[in-house]
Amino acid sequence: MVTTTYQVQGMTCGHCVSAVSAEVGAIPGVRDVRVELASGQVTVDSETPLDVTSVRAAVDEAGYELVDA
Repeated sequence: MVTTTYQVQGMTCGHCVSAVSAEVGAIPGVRDVRVELASGQVTVDSETPLDVTSVRAAVDEAGYELVDA
């Protein structure tokens, strides 16, 4: 299991958390998604390391922005 934390910009409410969780959770291999609204951190547990392009696309689809590390 691989755990990775991403920074997401633009989330302001519970709906934001649900949208990001659903989109990132749909990426193949993702087992769990935890979103901390206050900090904008999204922690993802996956079977293998995720391609950041896939994560960025999922976050964009939810309507938010993945902040570059």
